[in-house]
Amino acid sequence: MNNYQIDIELCNNRKEKPSFSNLQFGKTYTDHMFVMDYTQGQGWHHPRIIPYQPVTLDPAATIFHYGQTVFEGLKAYLSENEEVFLFRPEENIKRLNRSCERLCIPPVDEEIALEALKKLVAIDRDWIPNVEGMALYIRPFIISTEPNLDVSPSKSYKFMIILSPVGAFYKEGMNPVKIAVEQEYVRAVRGGTGNAKTAGNYAGAMLAQEKSGKSGYSQVLWLDGKENKYIEEVGSMNVFFKVNGEVITPALSGSILEGITRKSVIELLKHWNVPVSERKISIDEIYDAHQNGQLEEAFGTGTAAVISPIGELLWRNEKLVINNGKTGPLAQKIYDALTGIQTGKMEDPFGWRVTVE
Repeated sequence: MNNYQIDIELCNNRKEKPSFSNLQFGKTYTDHMFVMDYTQGQGWHHPRIIPYQPVTLDPAATIFHYGQTVFEGLKAYLSENEEVFLFRPEENIKRLNRSCERLCIPPVDEEIALEALKKLVAIDRDWIPNVEGMALYIRPFIISTEPNLDVSPSKSYKFMIILSPVGAFYKEGMNPVKIAVEQEYVRAVRGGTGNAKTAGNYAGAMLAQEKSGKSGYSQVLWLDGKENKYIEEVGSMNVFFKVNGEVITPALSGSILEGITRKSVIELLKHWNVPVSERKISIDEIYDAHQNGQLEEAFGTGTAAVISPIGELLWRNEKLVINNGKTGPLAQKIYDALTGIQTGKMEDPFGWRVTVE
């Protein structure tokens, strides 16, 4: 056990909660937040839960100039019996520390991080929407805070967790989305920061995302940065294809985020004895499979959307309609299983569900 004691300061004036019937993703925040500081020579210290409030930083803080930051995303779910569940939260904390290592940020104590996360969710549990398909989004993140314009790792940091009640990530919900294959820009290259969850990856993807959005496409499908031919991931999701009975997802190559939903889907498919493989897959292979009538389904996976069926790919100005633009049976089965486990409606044979007391 660690020797940390989390201080708790409850707010006096609770916010008025929004209508859960028309929540936008990531626009509303709960009453409290978690904060812990890092100082070189002292380590991580002073963990506390306090009223949600702005953060004051020096204009020279490293985060503003060199982007030394990492973050995570997971959800808390409310069951029909009013129990609060998390889904594999220890995996998020492990990935946070892997991202820390890549960004030269000192790792957090995984035990205290998970304890803080649970306590914060428990305090603000009445913010969890009791509406099907909605949840409480949890955003742990670390920023560098040392006032220093020298290009070197910061000597001080803040680890924070904030909470936001959310509805569907995509306005389409579980209905298929349209994805444009990106041909001009790249998201990451092997040896870069593609497998870390850091802000720069997302900032660098926004231009392509904006362009595809204006053409009516929800996201872009990124190809590898070296040969511009192998599929990597969608902007906010890992991606899977069902080709001639086999489910294929790009292998982790150092430039792809190691998604927790991705990992869970692979384990679920193996549990069901569905053929699934992680390997390099080119956009040309997917195009040929579509032309041959063997591309049966495609879907994205991620915490925000869980499962997002792909009904159309735009590749070299040609529209590849998948499964007649409808949600495929396998994508629906996976979605039902994962959300069933997450919300307590189904048995959890894997031990993925964690109860918040």
